[in-house]
Amino acid sequence: MRVARIIARMNVGGPAVQVTGLSKALQQAPGVQHVLITGQVGEDEQDYLDAHGRGVQVLRVPELGRAVDPWDDAVAFARVTRLLRRLRPDIVHTHTAKAGVVGRAAARLAVPRARVVHTYHGHLLHGYFPPAKTRAVIAVERGFARGSAALVTVGAQVRDDLLAAGIGRPQQYRVIPPGIPPLVVGDRATAKAELGIDPAAVVVSFVGRLTAIKRPDRFCDVVRRVAATTSAEVVFLVAGDGSEAAYVRQRAADEQLPIQMLGWVEQVAPVFAASDLTLLTSDNEGTPISLVQAGMAGVPAIATDVGSVREIVADGITGLVRPTEADDLAAATASLIADPVARRKLGDAAIEHTRRFTTDALAAAHLELYRQLLGARGGRPLSLLR
Repeated sequence: MRVARIIARMNVGGPAVQVTGLSKALQQAPGVQHVLITGQVGEDEQDYLDAHGRGVQVLRVPELGRAVDPWDDAVAFARVTRLLRRLRPDIVHTHTAKAGVVGRAAARLAVPRARVVHTYHGHLLHGYFPPAKTRAVIAVERGFARGSAALVTVGAQVRDDLLAAGIGRPQQYRVIPPGIPPLVVGDRATAKAELGIDPAAVVVSFVGRLTAIKRPDRFCDVVRRVAATTSAEVVFLVAGDGSEAAYVRQRAADEQLPIQMLGWVEQVAPVFAASDLTLLTSDNEGTPISLVQAGMAGVPAIATDVGSVREIVADGITGLVRPTEADDLAAATASLIADPVARRKLGDAAIEHTRRFTTDALAAAHLELYRQLLGARGGRPLSLLR
């Protein structure tokens, strides 16, 4: 089985974590030839493959980046088309919006007999674009969905949102939850001390890209409210970077907010080892990998009720899921800052809840899907693919 996986860029984030783990697992699977086709990250981004991509077979198409540029997109399409003609994959699997367009269009031209799969790690239906542009995105996605053998979503709510927008048919969809390597964390007091934080302080982490959709402004609002209402020593630890990083730094300085900025970090384990809580303030998500990682570390999450967050955080059991209002998030955060017993109970439950989100399960689900698709095509016998 020959698999070509296409993603626009491997910037630090959930899709890159999953694609890297999946690529490594499938390269080791008997009878599978796997290659990853990707572009370059932006100047304000870090390439996840630099730190974690050792062993992944990668073909670079520099023009296959995030920004929409007619010339670069045309060049990317031509280069991906040539690569697919050379590779002759049985499966072309695209990830994220831009690669979904370029990769699926190239597959139609270069390898019309290949089975084409697209994964939605989230969607662009809410919070990204003005209404007119959102309608255009939906129209494009509807068109490419018709030519896809299967559509994968990382959560059931993401699937339901896409179906409600008229993208694809129910029978095309497969929900495959995220899978990541186990997260091993050390002692919390030691981890805090290594970051220069008083071990007695309560640490609330924010792990992710600092971009508009993640609502760092809302995060700062929560910090301000919590700092004004709690007598405990609290440090809000931000691991990530992006276009809104300067905004967060400026607000922290102007309002004297207890925020410590780490920038990009190659390993998130030390961050979660130091965390008593983690906070997600986004307007839109798929299934946030940072919340899976937090759960593996025994860190309860306070998260906005968006996307498939509830499929990662069980409200009142492994964390708290709240509306997108800063007041609601601040109240939930303050309540857990004041209650270490509740934090411990939620954290222990989170460890158990996240045990199922493994790379092995992710790879097994994808292999099963590919074999079903190739069998349905009437191609090579499945015995040759095992």
